Amino acid sequence: MGTTRLTRHIRAPRSRVYQALLDPDAVQRWQVPDIMTSHVHAFDAREGGEFRVSLTYDAPTGTGKTTAQTDTYHGRFTRLVPDTEVVQVVEFETPDPALGGEMTITYALADAGDGGTVLTGTHENLPPGVRPEDNELGWSQSIGKLARLVEEGAGAD
Repeated sequence: MGTTRLTRHIRAPRSRVYQALLDPDAVQRWQVPDIMTSHVHAFDAREGGEFRVSLTYDAPTGTGKTTAQTDTYHGRFTRLVPDTEVVQVVEFETPDPALGGEMTITYALADAGDGGTVLTGTHENLPPGVRPEDNELGWSQSIGKLARLVEEGAGAD
C-alpha cells in the first residue's frame, strides 16, 4: 500500500481552510484534478458523517475507476478537530480489486508565521492499482485549487 504526502503554504487563516475542507460547495470546486469535473452526491460534515463524490474526466480516457470516464468514491469523517485536523476514510466504488480497499486521508493545519496556514496532507493505504505519483499529481492540483479558493477570500477575515 502506497502513501502520498504533501505540504502547502496557504495565505489564509486556518479557520478558512478548515471551513473549505468541510463545505460541500467548496469541495466540489477544489477537490478535483485539473482534467476532471466534480459532483458531490452526499456530504455530511460531522464525525461519523458520510460523503459520496464523483470525478469525471473532461475528455474520453477509458481510465476511470468506477466507469470508463468516472471515479466515484464514498467515505466517512472519522476525526474533526476544528481549525486543526480533518481525517477521512474513503474507498473507490469499483469492481477492480486492485483499486479496492479503504484509504485514510488526513489534512493537518498549522499556523504559518505570516498569519497563513501550513497544510500537511497524508493519503495512506493507496491500493496497488493507484500509482503514488499519479495520486500525488492529482492531489497537488486539487490542493492548489483549495489554496486559490481560500486565498481569494482571505482579505474578508
